[in-house]
Amino acid sequence: QVQLVESGGGLVQPGGSLRLSCAASGSIFSVDTMGWYRQIPGKERELVALIAKSGNTNFADSVKGRFTISRDDAKKTVYLQTTSLEPEDTAVYYCNARVRAIWMSVSNDYWGQGTQVTVSS
Repeated sequence: QVQLVESGGGLVQPGGSLRLSCAASGSIFSVDTMGWYRQIPGKERELVALIAKSGNTNFADSVKGRFTISRDDAKKTVYLQTTSLEPEDTAVYYCNARVRAIWMSVSNDYWGQGTQVTVSS
């Protein structure tokens, strides 16, 4: 099995920062693209940021200049550093990773359970 476990969410005041982490574990052969999505109740899940194995990154326009994404391949972990948080950033943040399990010949997408980020004064 492959699992993604997120941590780092919480309540923060506007203008504050949070660092989200997501660690992949299990019977993993390789990890390709990793990323973060977020979802507000009643709305579709949206992309926040992606990071390829090469280190190339992609961000939603709404978070450019405020969020950064990084990865530690030795730890199979992706990080999302958020700064200048706004109430509009309030959502459940989900980790996603394209993983090839050791018993598979192709990669599949896996999701974490989600971590709540609430930006409020």
